Amino acid sequence: MIKKIKANIRELHTFLLLWITQSFSTLGSAMTNFALVIWSYQQQGSALTTSLLAICSYAPYVLLSIFAGALSDRWNKKTTMLISDSFAAFCTVSVLLLLTTGKLQIWHLYLINTLNGLMNTVQQPASEVTVSLLTPKKHYQKVSGMRSFSNSLVTILTPVIATALLSFTSIKFVILFDLITYFTAFVALLCFIKIPKVIEHSNTVKETVLQSAKSGFQYLKDNRGILDLILFLAVINFTASIFNAALPAMMLSRTGGGEVALGMVNTVTGIATLVGSILVSVLPPPKSRVRVICNSLLFAMSTENFILAFGRSTWVWCLGATLGWIFIPVMGANMDVLFRSKIPIEMQGRVYSVRNTLQFFTIPLGYLCGGIFVDRVFEPFMAEQPISSIWVTLFGSGKGSGAALLFFVIGIFGSLSCLPFRRDKHIWKLEK
Repeated sequence: MIKKIKANIRELHTFLLLWITQSFSTLGSAMTNFALVIWSYQQQGSALTTSLLAICSYAPYVLLSIFAGALSDRWNKKTTMLISDSFAAFCTVSVLLLLTTGKLQIWHLYLINTLNGLMNTVQQPASEVTVSLLTPKKHYQKVSGMRSFSNSLVTILTPVIATALLSFTSIKFVILFDLITYFTAFVALLCFIKIPKVIEHSNTVKETVLQSAKSGFQYLKDNRGILDLILFLAVINFTASIFNAALPAMMLSRTGGGEVALGMVNTVTGIATLVGSILVSVLPPPKSRVRVICNSLLFAMSTENFILAFGRSTWVWCLGATLGWIFIPVMGANMDVLFRSKIPIEMQGRVYSVRNTLQFFTIPLGYLCGGIFVDRVFEPFMAEQPISSIWVTLFGSGKGSGAALLFFVIGIFGSLSCLPFRRDKHIWKLEK
């Protein structure tokens, strides 16, 4: 066992260094985002206002990913990641300066998130291809589990550390911590990590950016299983984004809720995904990855949403978070293995970029719909209901009951949306 662990470390040592330092940087960025969401909510008190922060991040990412991925395939992966990360750090410094001078406004954050989303369009596909270049195929599932593990750890630590810093210092110290994590990751990538170049075949024809983007679309058109799997995730992302927009509105407003309840639910979510990440890292490859993906998503959609809708206490909401998220890393790892195994590495940048557009365009739509549904549809509807109404009996009264009703609706929609894809013959052909 020890010899096997040592052998794995030797084979993955470069990836491990990149993974650890980039995860550290991700923690810093997540803490800054967490603090700025709290700051923006304190300024406006609106679910739609905070949802727009996510919309501004995702909109340019979705709109320009197709072309950025084509450029990412052409550009040096290391240089692309260094420049993109440095630009993100520059944006963070700008926020710090605006805070220090007392001039920070909501529209500044919208602009900065838009610029960060723009740079992320080239950074993300470059990072994905880098993982493939640094990882032997036999370790794909293990590496996917490790990445899920670090993401889960970030989810757990972000509210804990950020809240502690905000309580004892100020938001400026959260941002300074973010800049320290960036510098650590930058130095490690610049000085200690060598990323192999993608080997191009001798018969590879040089393409324009437009042709490269078109070839990414053509690949998915010719590989319907991967395309349909991406569209499946697009539907799930739409539901999940409505969920994310509605969660703070309900947690902070319901009787028995509040900031502590929201923090506990977020922490339990991180712990659940952490457990799922460990499971997928140690378990052997499943006989059917497609079945694992479909069953994991159906289980997640048909549990947490309904428990949040009908629950009235923090421990019940935490139970929902556990059931809703524990199998998501398992789903993600198997999805990741299918993509990396099926898509040729010289095509991955272009295909991942097209995937980003198709799979993630529903995220800003979901956040927008979630904010509007909570503020202008479901909360006003529940406010008009008499105490004797069946709606009040099921979902309670007062502010937050409308968000609870919304969770019931997206629970039904999310569960039903899984069923057609479970019967998709093109997706099942990926097993061969």
